[in-house]
Amino acid sequence: MNFAEASDGAELAWTEAGEGEPMLLIAGQATAMDGWGPTAELLSRSCRVIRFDHRGIGRSGKGEADRYTTRLLAQDAAAVLSAADVDSAHVYGHSMGGRIGQWLAIDYPRKVRTLILAATSGGKLPDSAAGPDKAALDALVSGDTSRLEPLFFDAEWVRNNPDATHTFFSSRASAWAKARHFRASREHDAWSELGGITAPTLILHGTEDRLTPLPNALLLRQHIARSVLVRVPGAGHGLHLDHPETIEWIREFIERRSS
Repeated sequence: MNFAEASDGAELAWTEAGEGEPMLLIAGQATAMDGWGPTAELLSRSCRVIRFDHRGIGRSGKGEADRYTTRLLAQDAAAVLSAADVDSAHVYGHSMGGRIGQWLAIDYPRKVRTLILAATSGGKLPDSAAGPDKAALDALVSGDTSRLEPLFFDAEWVRNNPDATHTFFSSRASAWAKARHFRASREHDAWSELGGITAPTLILHGTEDRLTPLPNALLLRQHIARSVLVRVPGAGHGLHLDHPETIEWIREFIERRSS
């Protein structure tokens, strides 16, 4: 385990595995680096995969209370890349991690070779169709794993991967940190600046995502000039784990953009 120092002195735990071009994985809201589980392992077969715990999560320090915004959390991600001695990396963000990845690509364009955004959004929208339905939001707030599993994963995948499922939903975090992560994700708004993203961008989105419905991905595609949208049929919010075919799509996307 390694530690990077954030601008406010908070220690950010990070680890790496594999060889090849660096890829930074940015986890979702209140989710630890361990939650990437089998996806990180598969990606590490072709990339140098770097993962980290967000401030307040897992083995990272909580830092200052006012540092919990998606834009400032992107500074943490940049600090991890610097600690890993990486000038630029492929960046893969899931959910709130995708929101953070957007700011990383906007504010640190030279650090982002390609950007992969899974199950994420550019921020709040007036269209109610773009927001989570009430039952899904209630389940998210409840923290009840039995209610969350159907929103994230295919039932068969959960049965076949009990350890990965448990790890994903069992991040060590205080109520204080979880509340700040929830607020950071909810208050994210990058729509007006997404046009500044220059990195080739792959958007992956499940057609059955009730937490971040598909209209969000359609709008991301419109706002990010060099982007490709792949709709994943039948997938929910956790497609980065229960749809391993997306890993090959990511590899192909990176290879095409690197050739």
